[in-house]
This record gives sequence, C-alpha cells and structure tokens, in this order.
Amino acid sequence: MPTFASVLADQLRRDPGRPLVTFYDHATGERVELSVTTYANWVAKVSGLLVDECGLERGMRLRVDLPTHWLGPVFLGAAWTTGLVVVDGEPADAVVCGPATVAEHGPTAGDRPVLACSLLPLGVRFADPLPPGVLDVGVEVWGQPDAFAPWDPPTDDDEALPGTSQAQLVATAAAGSLLTDGGRLLAVTNPTSPSGVVTFTEPLVRGGSVVLVAHPDPDRLAVTARDERVTAGPAAGA
Repeated sequence: MPTFASVLADQLRRDPGRPLVTFYDHATGERVELSVTTYANWVAKVSGLLVDECGLERGMRLRVDLPTHWLGPVFLGAAWTTGLVVVDGEPADAVVCGPATVAEHGPTAGDRPVLACSLLPLGVRFADPLPPGVLDVGVEVWGQPDAFAPWDPPTDDDEALPGTSQAQLVATAAAGSLLTDGGRLLAVTNPTSPSGVVTFTEPLVRGGSVVLVAHPDPDRLAVTARDERVTAGPAAGA
C-alpha cells in the first residue's frame, strides 16, 4: 500500500510542473502558487527542520496549530514524510503555530520544539523577536536542503492522523468525491483541521489541485473560482 511520500514521488514523476496548492487571502490580496515540484521542495526543507534541527523521530506527535494557509499542507506533508502523527491538540511532542498562538505555545519551548510561522508573504521571518526558545520557521527553513531521505522511513501502517494509517489516508483520498481526477478544488476549510485534511489529500492523490482561500469574501469567491478555473467546491461553475 502507498505512503504519502510514495504518492508525492509518483506525482513528481507524472507532472512536476502542474499547480498543486494555490493560496488566496481575500483579506490581504495575497496569492501564492506551489507546483508539485515547489511543494515537494518545501516539504523536504521542513522535513529536515523537523528531524535534523528539532530531533523529532518517527511515531512522535506534531500539533499543527496554523490557520488556513499554504504552509498548512507543507507541514502535513513534512510530518507524514518523516513518520510523524499530525494532531490538533495535546499531548504533542512538538508544535507549529502562527502569530495568533505563539504566545500560548511559547512557554512550552523549554520542554519541546515550538516552531512559529510569521505567515507573511514568501514565508519570511517575524519582524519582532519571538519568545525564548521558539524557532522562527522563516529563518530556520532556508538552511535546509531541497531533498530529504529519512533514515527511518515510515511504512503504510504508520499513523498519519490518530487512528488513521498512511495507507488509510491515501485510500480515503483516492475514493473521495470532492473532485474528479485531475480536477481543481476550491476550498475554504482549513486543511490542517480534521474535517479539512481531505481538501488537500484528495487533490494530491487524484492528480488534481486545490485553490485554498483564507478569509473568504463571498462576493469574490465566484471571481476566484473563474480566474482559477476550478471544477469543484464553492462557486464552481458560477
């Protein structure tokens, strides 16, 4: 049975240049697009950060406490590439957060890795100092290589989510009904939430792509859907 890493490798072989994640923030006007290759490079860099810098090991639990953002799918992919279990609460062996919750998680940095994302365009660093011990992803990630090979790679039996193996994650995505194979899904649900994971995994497994919208403006969704040629999701076909 496939793992997340094997699915991503297959997509890289098939069509490395196609869009995989397109991110819009209707509140700021930001637009970011990651091709399969660019996404894989980010996953490799974050995987190196999690393993080589933070010392995380296969089977550990990573809390992904990020709002809707293109870095969410990146951290999901890095966690599953390295064999971590993605959780949305405690207990967790490490946590990645955004500006809104860094003050909440900062005090735990003496006991576990705490990684903070500024969520600024291009993934840049925080403008202001972070709490002691908190790692700024916008600083630390750029020194990591564009390729990553785990010394203890996960198998399809490893948990991707609590109670869900990597094989089950892939099988659920392959059997999903959010879009047709190769389709383009418009999603307003946070892909790091338990209910939103499929908005990323299904497009990946089925050779499609996701247009992820943060702070969606109902009056602009139809325009975004039209401009991005979405085939499924809110405002598709409008």
